[in-house]
Amino acid sequence: MIRNILRVIIPLLILGAGVLGIRYFISTRPAVETEETPRLIPVVRTITAEAQNMRLTVSSQATVGPRAETSLVPEISGRIVFVSPSLVAGGFFEEEEVLLRIDPYDYRLAITQAESAIAQARLNLEREKAEAVVARQEWSELGKDEPASPLVLREPQTAYAEASLESAIASLEMARRNLGKTEIRAPYAGRVRRANVDIGQYVSPGVSLAQLYSVDVAEIRIPLPDKELAYIDIPLNYRGDDPEMREGPEVLVKAEFAGKKHTWKGRIVRTEGEIDPSSRMLYAIVRVEDPYGRRDQVKPPLAVGMFVDVEIQGRWVSDVFALPRNAIREMDTVWVVDSESRLEFREVNILKPETSRVIIDEGLLDGELICISTLDAVVEGMEVRTEQVEIGEEAAS
Repeated sequence: MIRNILRVIIPLLILGAGVLGIRYFISTRPAVETEETPRLIPVVRTITAEAQNMRLTVSSQATVGPRAETSLVPEISGRIVFVSPSLVAGGFFEEEEVLLRIDPYDYRLAITQAESAIAQARLNLEREKAEAVVARQEWSELGKDEPASPLVLREPQTAYAEASLESAIASLEMARRNLGKTEIRAPYAGRVRRANVDIGQYVSPGVSLAQLYSVDVAEIRIPLPDKELAYIDIPLNYRGDDPEMREGPEVLVKAEFAGKKHTWKGRIVRTEGEIDPSSRMLYAIVRVEDPYGRRDQVKPPLAVGMFVDVEIQGRWVSDVFALPRNAIREMDTVWVVDSESRLEFREVNILKPETSRVIIDEGLLDGELICISTLDAVVEGMEVRTEQVEIGEEAAS
């Protein structure tokens, strides 16, 4: 009996002791401290929008060319007896410099023959005039009532003699001109592109002996898109205008030579007469004065054939903002960080897009912060922390 009672009491005692132990441990455990999870605020890089006055520029690229290019062609035939040392590929020459001389001997003989022909023609004319006087006297002595015919009075013979004299004089003038053509002179100060003539060579009229081009100015034919014309004061051509009175915008011509960058100053002097039908481009002509002049020991000449970058100085604009391209979102939107460090999506008007930046004339205020960082998930009004950078540093980051 007692054994059965113990079998019931002992498990109950053990169970009660366990419950008391659990309650003790629960009552004596340390209090759990709860921490609030911090809110993540993204850090963005910003630049300050600064209103400024600036001069717009239009860029283009082209190849340098000469103002004039000429084929050196003889007008007479003969053997070459003199070739200027300048008449070699790359050689410089001055205006009116003798480049070639053809053997003048035959042409001097032609002058002598023409002078002899003039003397003979004058003799014949004087003879005809004298015979005409005699013919009139004889006809008058005959006492006939009807007038004498022109042939009797030797009028046609006299006219023929006068014409022969004029022809002989013209032949002399032609012979003198041909003698002058034995010396081929430079039409302008220039340079030789190529030459294929030497002493002793026999030349004929119309055969090209050399290719020359002028060096007083260089001309650069640059293409301009129609939309770019709004930024510059291009000299348009109208009928009756004096081309010398038009003055186009200044131009900076830039090129790299021997690993160094160089700049020349020029000006747009005219536009071509039509718009290219395939590219829809208007072509303008940039002129650079004295491209081969020695300015200093460092800058090379602006040589024909050199590929250059052209920067046209355009119109002045005021209260505009120049921002890097990565500040523009969805064509015409920027992210402005307001005074409460929240993002505002702002539509702006882009006056002129450029290669590395855009010019904005509406939609921003001076001093506003512009976000240039890229965010994966962004909504208008989200809070951000800012890290200020200077304009220009964003490209290096």
